[in-house]
Amino acid sequence: MQRLLTAAVGASLALAAVFRLPGAWFFAGIALLVEAAVAEYVGIVRPRAPQAPLRSLLLLVPLAAAGLAAVLSGWPQGRSALASPALQMLVVGVLLSVGLGALLLLSRTPLEETICALGVIGFGVPYFAVPLASVCRLQQIDPWLVFLLFAIVWLGDTAAYYVGSRFGRHKMAPVVSPNKSWEGAAAGFVTGVLAAAVWSLWRYHGALRLEVVALAALTAVAAQVGDLVESMIKRGSGVKDSGRGKLFPGHGGVLDRVDALLFAAPVLLLGWWLLGLGAV
Repeated sequence: MQRLLTAAVGASLALAAVFRLPGAWFFAGIALLVEAAVAEYVGIVRPRAPQAPLRSLLLLVPLAAAGLAAVLSGWPQGRSALASPALQMLVVGVLLSVGLGALLLLSRTPLEETICALGVIGFGVPYFAVPLASVCRLQQIDPWLVFLLFAIVWLGDTAAYYVGSRFGRHKMAPVVSPNKSWEGAAAGFVTGVLAAAVWSLWRYHGALRLEVVALAALTAVAAQVGDLVESMIKRGSGVKDSGRGKLFPGHGGVLDRVDALLFAAPVLLLGWWLLGLGAV
């Protein structure tokens, strides 16, 4: 009951933010939530590099997300050199290589921790910044796309949890996440696809857009992969829950609640862009 109540309250607040907050305020609100997940991520991996500047992620993630969100929104425009995709990719490469290397050098990270710290920070920045920017861009295109994202992920997660706990017999990834089953995964996938089909019929006035359903299928798979990747990170560090469940009673930590969205949001945005579907 506590789990359902927390989910209902959280979903209501999230949808209110999606449809009521303007772009900048929406970014700020989502960024605060992501920062809580980043803090949990740092706490999980801290034993692997205790003296490395891992908390720099709390600054690097929102900065990277803000920059990516601006680029996704079409800034800068015109003939500015910064508008060149090639230059943008070069800037990202320089920041990840030279910037990250210099950060560890200047912070005097112990030599035995450098490789792990490079992985933790180098993966952590896009792990959190890309989905943050993606959700904000989806809201800019059409808030109903964020609704679709939440429907695929949250309804799928709920179906996977209840079907898996009741009927799960075949372990999906016993080493990474012993409680997940193929039965639960199938239920989550089917529920996410059905949710997208209903969304398509509603938003397109009775038309079932097969490309939307296909993209939803990919998004549902990405969500489950995101869940497993977060479990892999936790299990590799000997942690069960990412937090103490104070913010989301009955649901573990913040990272436990957004892990699927971290992979699902970029996949949905990328697919929507590649398919050229536009606003609905």
